Amino acid sequence: MKIVIINYGAGNIQSIKFAFQRLGYNAILTHDVNEIKNADRVIFPGVGEASSAMKMLRQSTLDNLIPELKQPVLGICLGMQLMCNSSEEGNTKGLGIFNTDVVKFSDKVKVPQIGWNEITELKSELFKGIADGKHIYMVHSFYAPLCKETIATSDYGLKYSAALAKDNFYGVQFHPEKSSDVGERILKNFIDKA
Repeated sequence: MKIVIINYGAGNIQSIKFAFQRLGYNAILTHDVNEIKNADRVIFPGVGEASSAMKMLRQSTLDNLIPELKQPVLGICLGMQLMCNSSEEGNTKGLGIFNTDVVKFSDKVKVPQIGWNEITELKSELFKGIADGKHIYMVHSFYAPLCKETIATSDYGLKYSAALAKDNFYGVQFHPEKSSDVGERILKNFIDKA
């Protein structure tokens, strides 16, 4: 099983690599197009600001590669947001994989949302063996609204997409690598996909 973590300069990649090591897998950190194309599983992480992250993706031509990947791809946090059509953060055009636009939380809640929150309405094999209402770790100021590709929800002043899926693409707003046993189970479920 060849697991690749896309290294484009905007990811919390070491903690993701360690999470896979705990599961018994050695994930490769790379921005090499052929390595990514030939992986069995691809992790698309992201931490930071959307427009600068997209700029780094464009500079490495990964913005063209990622939407064309055929193997299972998991976007984490900003990675998931960049897989959407656009983000209000920096008026950023996204990769257009998920048909929704990322928006900022209202002034009625404290941003960023930092800490543990529940995931509910789980609708994917990504959450196999995970009960509704389990807690995962979040750090974000922007969110993907509910849409037809929503496979899990969370609530922070309003209900929003905690996870999205379309074809071979998955995205989670939370950090599975920081979400204890629940996060490890999600990563294991992603690895075990046929």
